[in-house]
Amino acid sequence: MTVAPGTRLDAYKPLIDQMLRVDLDAPRKQRHTVKRIFDRLVDEHAAEGVTYPRVRAYVAERRPQTKAEAGRGPVNAFIPQTHRPGAEAEVDFGDMKVRLAGELVTCYLFAMRLCWSGKAVHRVFASCGQEAFLEGHVQALCVLGGVPTGKVRYDCEDDQVPLRAVA
Repeated sequence: MTVAPGTRLDAYKPLIDQMLRVDLDAPRKQRHTVKRIFDRLVDEHAAEGVTYPRVRAYVAERRPQTKAEAGRGPVNAFIPQTHRPGAEAEVDFGDMKVRLAGELVTCYLFAMRLCWSGKAVHRVFASCGQEAFLEGHVQALCVLGGVPTGKVRYDCEDDQVPLRAVA
């Protein structure tokens, strides 16, 4: 059985790990960057022959492990979404670029999607005015066969979208 040869960084790994553990309680702006860790190794610990790319790779590997070891890693959770048939819909209304007759033109896409079935209606308009917003609703509700019984969620990307028209 052969053992992989060590690197010049091996002697400094405990120091890097300690810096990463200290960073767990430090304010975000005061945490060590990879450059700062590398500079400290060279300046304070005379780390000769240690390369920045090797330090960067080690920190990228150890930072999430350090958080997990301290119980601060990402939480593995799953929250299932449940929707009743015909109860909820989502609406998006935002700008998009299309090439029309060889020219790049800004158009506006209205999309309504039922949450339970995933059935969706998409319409493209030349303007983002209130008329287009309301016409998108009329067309979508006709195609979908009615109004959702629960709620309609809106995800509007543009401040120009007239949400007051829905209220």
